[in-house]
Amino acid sequence: MDLDWYTLTYIGAVLAALMSLFASAKVRGAYKRYSAYENKKGITGAEAARELLEAAGVHDMNIEMVDGVLTDHYDPHTETLRLSRGVYEGKNISSVGIAAHEAAHAIQHFEGYAPLTARQSFVRFANIGSRMSIPIVLIGIFFLSVDYGTMFGELLIHAGLLLFTAVVVLSLITLPVEFNASARAVAMLESRDMLTEDELDGAQRVLSAAAWTYIAATLSAVMTLIRLLLITRGGRRR
Repeated sequence: MDLDWYTLTYIGAVLAALMSLFASAKVRGAYKRYSAYENKKGITGAEAARELLEAAGVHDMNIEMVDGVLTDHYDPHTETLRLSRGVYEGKNISSVGIAAHEAAHAIQHFEGYAPLTARQSFVRFANIGSRMSIPIVLIGIFFLSVDYGTMFGELLIHAGLLLFTAVVVLSLITLPVEFNASARAVAMLESRDMLTEDELDGAQRVLSAAAWTYIAATLSAVMTLIRLLLITRGGRRR
């Protein structure tokens, strides 16, 4: 049976969604597994982050504890490293690995890492796109069905597609930012001798599992953009 492009992209979207669920389960599983092993030096995630930041020349960084699980992130606007309670207080392998990854983002920022700078410039535009692009495209298609609204419909469709393209671009830029942060984290932990060889392998597994969530998000964004393009093409033909 021959499948048209629209059907293929629908299948792709379903596969992307399944991949996202798999990636989420994988990272949570890795986090839980290596949270059961306390690192031999008995350092917490917050202590590990502080030491790595200081070693990289990033002094007086704000490190805050936040609620939730795997809610860890670096905020470049306030120059604050936010770690979930389990990571902030935890003395396990997962905590140190995740804290090192977030510390690496702070170091990227202070070094002016180009992909991170580019990502920051796209965030606001992409956030608008993720909320507004699809409704704008659908409204545009509606106006195409009304003879006197063709020009306005085309304008809305192009605006919606442009907004969602920003979402895709942000996802693509995020990949090297995250991969670089994980590579930096592992290298820093090794150079500072903060984890043993076996512990370092565990931390790397946690970070590798987390990387799949970004790959899944990128694939989902790309498939959604292709589907929007096909939907708008179909709408123009009516």
